[in-house]
Amino acid sequence: MTKRKLVIPQNIVPDFIAQIKEVIPDWEVIVGKDPTIWKEHLMDAEIIAGWKKGFEQYCLGPESKLKWVQSWSAGIDSFPLQEFEARTISLTSANGVHVYPISETIHALMLALTRKLHTYVKNQQAKLWDHSHLKLEMHEKTIGIIGVGNIGKETAKIAKAFGMKVLGVRNSGRQEEFVDEMYTTNQLSTLLPKCDYVVVTLPLTKETTRLFGAEQFNLMKPSAFFINIGRGEIVVENELVEALKEQKIAGAGLDVFETEPLYSDSPLWEMENVIITPHASGATEHYNQRVIENILIPNLKSYLVSKTPTINLVDYSKGY
Repeated sequence: MTKRKLVIPQNIVPDFIAQIKEVIPDWEVIVGKDPTIWKEHLMDAEIIAGWKKGFEQYCLGPESKLKWVQSWSAGIDSFPLQEFEARTISLTSANGVHVYPISETIHALMLALTRKLHTYVKNQQAKLWDHSHLKLEMHEKTIGIIGVGNIGKETAKIAKAFGMKVLGVRNSGRQEEFVDEMYTTNQLSTLLPKCDYVVVTLPLTKETTRLFGAEQFNLMKPSAFFINIGRGEIVVENELVEALKEQKIAGAGLDVFETEPLYSDSPLWEMENVIITPHASGATEHYNQRVIENILIPNLKSYLVSKTPTINLVDYSKGY
């Protein structure tokens, strides 16, 4: 009898492999980043944990046995969602893995822009002793969190340690702990003028694509900072550049961009009021452990019982 197969095209330590095999002892578990390890197994894989570009040709044909894909990332906007839905392939994301590192990055960017740490790093490199007009505080200001999911909730919790007023946006408008006022996306124009910091933590969907452009930046305070750790395509990048040039907003902390890597002649590189990070806000020493122990293994247990994983199951109608 042919064994059922789980393919994990990632390099993970033996302890994690052992934990997985303990749950599915009768399965063949193929693990490793080198394509020569997993390529011949893709068509027979019932589960793939860690989708890669190009897998479509092996996994979406009539002979494929694929039933479930566990993403190794939180974002699933690059996946062939329509094909998955048509073939009734379950998709689960790694949402939640990044809560601590991304919320830390958000506050690091906010603090750095407020206390001009990026400016002082440049001054240090130039051996320049200069005050650089430092005056702002973050305490007791207002933060608007656009997308109160797991990351947004942790960001709100930390913001309360600074005595901040927290405004949030979520589709349902449902209230959340540590959020003082909740809005829906169509109330964005009411929220933006109130904020000293606007933080985008949204996934990329049809509804969020190009959500932030000139109209939204014009509604923000000239003293407000814009932070984006969601997806670059949520922002009309050239209109963000113009808003920064025209001082419609005070500055920006950006981890994501319309085109990545950010092209070398982008004006954003040279702007004194912009901090750029290379889509690295979710990086953490605990990444694989959280994907495997908090999501993959519990989902495997559910899948064995009901054929359906339950944690972070993507709703194809919503795109997340």
